[in-house]
Amino acid sequence: MLVSGIIIGTLTFCTFPLPMDRRYAFARSWALLNLWSLKLICNLDYRVTGLQNIPDEGVVVLCKHQSTWETLMLQALLPSVRWVLKRELLRIPFFGWGLAVLGPIAIDRSAGRKAVAQLIQQGGPMLDAGYFVVVFPEGTRAHPGEAKKYKLGGAILAVETGHAVLPIAHNAGEFWPRHSFIKWPGVIDVCIGPKIDTRDKTPELVNTEARDWVETQMHEISDPARWNR
Repeated sequence: MLVSGIIIGTLTFCTFPLPMDRRYAFARSWALLNLWSLKLICNLDYRVTGLQNIPDEGVVVLCKHQSTWETLMLQALLPSVRWVLKRELLRIPFFGWGLAVLGPIAIDRSAGRKAVAQLIQQGGPMLDAGYFVVVFPEGTRAHPGEAKKYKLGGAILAVETGHAVLPIAHNAGEFWPRHSFIKWPGVIDVCIGPKIDTRDKTPELVNTEARDWVETQMHEISDPARWNR
């Protein structure tokens, strides 16, 4: 990951004169390479249910956040991803430089309401253009079995722009825990839910519907025996 990140991150930064879709296709190769490497080296694979729920139009993706793995998986499964992330990530050498030319929504999380306004201002045109805007509503990676509060930012973006929400659950944290070098062999389960219509709904209601669906799926696919290994 480190070697390929340095190489592909640097080369991705050099693609800034190209159209955005060409830049993204090049950067996506890093995710595909590492997913393949995980299967080859660590015997870590994944299976997906709900592929038929991926829509043709732009949606706000509200995804469970347990690991680094889902940042790779989402690029492999979804047509064209735009990330909502903390601004500090763009300062990381090589990785951040490549990420910067992919047009992420980089938020100053200390800005409060201004951060939400920035999210809507930047995210709306991306959704209208058909991109999948990914938000990790928990804000940070959670340990398996840990249910963090879902923040409203993604739901507000969906309601204010009139776009649907696509909920995604997975149990990657049981195989690649946060802050861990060790990757355990096995098969990660990914569940893609039916999109949630946001018309005539409040952000709170949309957030609750997404959270309930994701956490219900987490209960079904999680194995407590793998939580603390």
